[in-house]
Amino acid sequence: MLKKLINLRIKNMIRRNYDRIFDFIFLIPFLRKPFPRDPFSKTPLGDRSRYLDIYYDSLNIDDTDIKNFEKKSGFSIDLNWLNDLALHTQVCIKQSRVNFQHGRILYSKLSRYLNDLNNNSEQIIILETGTARGFSSICMAKAIIDSNYKGIISTIDCLPHNKKIYWNCIDDCSGKKTRGELLSKWKKELSMIIFIQGWTNISLDLIGVDRINFAFLDAQHTKNNVLNEFFFVSKHQLKGDIVVFDDVTQGLFDGVCEAVKYIEENLSYDIEYLNFSKDRRYAIA
Repeated sequence: MLKKLINLRIKNMIRRNYDRIFDFIFLIPFLRKPFPRDPFSKTPLGDRSRYLDIYYDSLNIDDTDIKNFEKKSGFSIDLNWLNDLALHTQVCIKQSRVNFQHGRILYSKLSRYLNDLNNNSEQIIILETGTARGFSSICMAKAIIDSNYKGIISTIDCLPHNKKIYWNCIDDCSGKKTRGELLSKWKKELSMIIFIQGWTNISLDLIGVDRINFAFLDAQHTKNNVLNEFFFVSKHQLKGDIVVFDDVTQGLFDGVCEAVKYIEENLSYDIEYLNFSKDRRYAIA
């Protein structure tokens, strides 16, 4: 009985002091989940010709559904511009086929949103989770620029921005680079983006914003993590604002699917599913 009472008091003490304990852990680096040192590889994974072969294969997809999506929205990205960006930031060596058509979806949907907003004196705030090499952020920045708006994109990832690493991309053939160097060709778009290295469950609470007009969620793919990211975004949105989910693919990313289904059934967001590929599906809330 005494043992149970002591355990109960300890549990209550932990609950009362949870925030202090969390802050203590956050302030001590060796107690936090570490960032990956060499997230892709310690050496280049392939030569230039191999990456080019993957690139040309990625262009040979059936994009009929995406063209219809763009036609419906009234906005489509410059494909030469997109393909050049993808060559450096999306084409990588992996088991599944490279598919970077979400860049077209993000550009088209964000451009439609800005057109309907019809107030280019307003500064647009965008949040992305899961930066990777920066492809999606650059595509969204281009949509803001082409729509003659001003905007800021905050994007979070455990990958470093200013550390030279190999990125499993064609640029590895000329040595390690920072993400900033990898994206240096897109200076205007790059100037609109704030890159945050961190885990979303910690970093989101450090972002001070009143409004998030548009969000792209593509970080950790468990149901709880996706919902935590979504709940943070939804607290800062107004009617008509948008959240785009990547990898809403049953059998591959069930956690994402479950999270989107929960939102559809329980929250005041309409969900549009985009089943453009059996391996890469999306949802727009």
